[in-house]
Amino acid sequence: MNVLNETRPAMPAASHGPARRRRWLRRLRWPALVLALLLLALGVNWWLLVGRWLESTDNAYIQGDIATLAPRIEGHIAAILAADHQRVAAGDALIELDQGLWRARLAEAEATLAEAVAGMATLRQQLTQQRAQIDNAEAQLEQARAEQIRALAEARRAGTLVGAGWTSRQANERAVADQGKADSAVAAALAQLSIARQQLDVLEAMQLQQQARRDQAAAAAERARIDLGNTVIRAPFDGIVGNRAAQLGQFVRTGQQLIAVAPLPERQWVTANFKETQLPRFRPGQPVRLAVDAIPGLALQARVESLAPATGALFSLLPPENATGNFTKIVQRVPVRLALDPGEAAQLALLRPGLSVTAEVDTRADPSAPRSLWSAAAARLGAWRTVP
Repeated sequence: MNVLNETRPAMPAASHGPARRRRWLRRLRWPALVLALLLLALGVNWWLLVGRWLESTDNAYIQGDIATLAPRIEGHIAAILAADHQRVAAGDALIELDQGLWRARLAEAEATLAEAVAGMATLRQQLTQQRAQIDNAEAQLEQARAEQIRALAEARRAGTLVGAGWTSRQANERAVADQGKADSAVAAALAQLSIARQQLDVLEAMQLQQQARRDQAAAAAERARIDLGNTVIRAPFDGIVGNRAAQLGQFVRTGQQLIAVAPLPERQWVTANFKETQLPRFRPGQPVRLAVDAIPGLALQARVESLAPATGALFSLLPPENATGNFTKIVQRVPVRLALDPGEAAQLALLRPGLSVTAEVDTRADPSAPRSLWSAAAARLGAWRTVP
């Protein structure tokens, strides 16, 4: 036996290494399995409490009302008062056109208006004079009628006296002639009064016509004043100037795009195009987390403001017509407007319209509930402890 033991070859020392590793692996197998099950339980718990209520999309972009400004009149550019990327306030002058022609047109319109106003004053004086003439004609008519009454009485008295032989026939004939002259004078006075009144009607009609001319001249002067004001292109709101295409001395026409004003960061929003299958739990006011692709690590807070009244496809230039030809069902997307949190002024200053973002909407009934993996696990344990 001793001889046999002495003759058996000894095992090499290198063979002890793999055996030792296998023993350690066997010892770590159960702790690793327990750890994997624990991590799986934590993940499932987070998914049930938080993950399945989060809806996200990377089809989202920062939006803003960008005003592209164009002149309302034509002319040469006399001055460019704002540089690219300059911050401007509402009403600030950006571009100024040559004002010489428009000042001359305004002066011409104002002179025409002054002439029309003077014509109105002349007509008012003529109306006053014509009314005085009517009063004079009425007075002459009353005088002629009084003379007519006197001549009629004189003729009657002369007729009575000549019949009784107390006066001559010549005197009677003179009285009768005076009566005829008095009748003619009354007719003439009536005619003059009628002419005077008709002339008053003509002058009143001319006054209405002159008033219309005055209003027309006033409108032309106001239009010329507006055109003169339009020689200066101003910022419609507080914003940042960009995309300037105007050049000094350039002749521009009405509607030609010269410059654009982009909104300030606090007047921007996010349009996120979610799939129609993600929308059932969406409600206005739900919190949203935003990640900006251009600024890694920047996280912004927002909220759901509103949902579009139709899918984005129906607002396209050529909306789909699924009632013809072969049909392939495609999941539609609905634009959702997200309002940025105005309290994050420092972060919002970095935003620009058109940047891509990733939006994640929290649709839970209580968005303030724990959200992280460990806080969700702690909330589950707390719920179990409170169960009687």
